[in-house]
Amino acid sequence: MNGQTVRLVGDRQRAFAHQLIDKAPADAVVNVREATRSTEQNAKMWAMLSDIARAKPMGRVLKSEGWKALFMDMIDKKPSWEPNLDGTGVVCIGYKSSHLNKAEMSDLIESMYAFGAEHGVRWSEPPERAAA
Repeated sequence: MNGQTVRLVGDRQRAFAHQLIDKAPADAVVNVREATRSTEQNAKMWAMLSDIARAKPMGRVLKSEGWKALFMDMIDKKPSWEPNLDGTGVVCIGYKSSHLNKAEMSDLIESMYAFGAEHGVRWSEPPERAAA
């Protein structure tokens, strides 16, 4: 039996998921979780991060990835720090935005808009096009 992913968007998909469970072999693994961010939300986030990086708010010169880490922290998605393997320092183990659900991704985008409004960021895409 190959791995199957089913989005539970209606009764047919729920029935199909039940069939898969009923036919599953012993020791099979089932993972039911909330849907993660949408492709549109992800594209919007990276466009906004690029706008913020270009604006250099507060005189900070960071790449988009650096700004993403700061905004993830802002919505309480904190990274952890682990000693590196040779004992000479630490490594940041960040929280991935790909693990955010749609509501969390919306919170992240809204926090970016609020920050941008406070710091004069010019958006390349109008706010009303925000992905929900």
